[in-house]
Amino acid sequence: MLYVGIDLGTSAVKLLLMDETGKIHKIVSREYDLSFPHPGWSEQKPEDWYAQSIDGLKELLSECDKSKVAGISFGGQMHGLVILDKDDNVIRPAILWNDGRTTKECDYLNDVIGKDKLSEYTANISFTGFTAPKILWVKANEPENFARIEKIMLPKDYLAYKLSGVHCTDVSDASGMLLFDVKNRCWSKEMMEICDVKESQLAKIFESYEVVGTLKSDVASELGLSTDVKIVAGAGDNAAAAVGTGTVGDGRCNISLGTSGTIFISSKTFGVDSNNALHSFAHADGSYHLMGCMLSAASCNKWWMEDIIDTKDFAGEQKAIDKLGENHVFFLPYLMGERSPINDPYARGTFTGITMDTTRADMTQAVLEGVAFALRDSFEVAKSLGIKIERTKICGGGAKSPLWKKMIANILGVKVDVIESEEGPGYGGAMLAAVACGEFASVEEAAAKLVKVVDTVEPDAELTAKYEERYQQYKKIYPALKPIFKAIG
Repeated sequence: MLYVGIDLGTSAVKLLLMDETGKIHKIVSREYDLSFPHPGWSEQKPEDWYAQSIDGLKELLSECDKSKVAGISFGGQMHGLVILDKDDNVIRPAILWNDGRTTKECDYLNDVIGKDKLSEYTANISFTGFTAPKILWVKANEPENFARIEKIMLPKDYLAYKLSGVHCTDVSDASGMLLFDVKNRCWSKEMMEICDVKESQLAKIFESYEVVGTLKSDVASELGLSTDVKIVAGAGDNAAAAVGTGTVGDGRCNISLGTSGTIFISSKTFGVDSNNALHSFAHADGSYHLMGCMLSAASCNKWWMEDIIDTKDFAGEQKAIDKLGENHVFFLPYLMGERSPINDPYARGTFTGITMDTTRADMTQAVLEGVAFALRDSFEVAKSLGIKIERTKICGGGAKSPLWKKMIANILGVKVDVIESEEGPGYGGAMLAAVACGEFASVEEAAAKLVKVVDTVEPDAELTAKYEERYQQYKKIYPALKPIFKAIG
């Protein structure tokens, strides 16, 4: 049988067709616009997601036996606020995960409601990217839109609704809304009251590997598919990527180098760190996970390459980097503010240590290292909880760089396992569809049978020692600049 994984990203939707052996038959990508109406704001039109997904599906399925397509599932950008009216029409453009307009609302939630209560209700504190503060922002700034809200949805769940007609979400994606009781896997009555939201306005909750419905007849007809095709809940992009890399079960780790960057640690048991520096979310495998999320990762490198030095030759620029662990230039990767572990929307990107002999290669190296150092910040929080991590999987666009993988292995001091498929969320989505359709008994079984490690990047003791010294220097930069960031806004 064939299974479709839809990875709804920030810049594009990527669609993947996989069979029951895990073989990828085809991958299709479709881009859409990202708008910044004001500094720090980030929005997209959900209608564009759907239009490009349907167009992509037509190409994806154009050469296969469509009668063998059994299920469609998702991995998607998290936290985005999609609001629908009584006719299920989109009320306003979606406010995305990397939107920073909700500083006032976050301060209210964290300081007035209180971080302790938020952690008690949801296992997390408020970040500007989360969905609940966005709802409060709409209520305060667009009361006419707030009054029209009939349904509150997340990005990938809007696609699932358009395909199935069911208002649904899954536990992993719902975990990032600050409306979800992660420990008990249900909506938080306290948070609904705080946000002036009724449970009827929220989607029905599913486990990531559960069937939410089947393909609507009009969509099935347009795609040439059967109405028996199952639509499966899917997962937030990081949980879906974790499934796609086999990061399921207890104590497994995955690093994602996409637009954002994450360090993801799966756990059989629920847990929260005392400072809520890491997110505590439900996992797509039926258990839980801890996650550190930085807002700008591979996007930092894309910005530096394409917008600043005006090149698309990413690999060519990295060839000139030959002195690892010896760079005197540092880069803070806070181009959109930052979440884990500093939770500071005022943080900004900076280069530090530039001199007259600084080269273009030094600057490029600093960008790559800065992202890896920031990932280590969250890694250190996990270590402080007594979690021992000796190896990690890696995925995302940045994972295609051998140099970046080498930096991460040595900056974190762990083995980095490279898997056969680097498709992360899309592959994970397809795997969840296969589990829902009965191809595998569990997500763990699917991961064990389908995910294959093809290479391991080992840390080098000498280079790790050099990077340890650099990291100790790096981690002093943000605290020194923090008051300046706040002053300049």
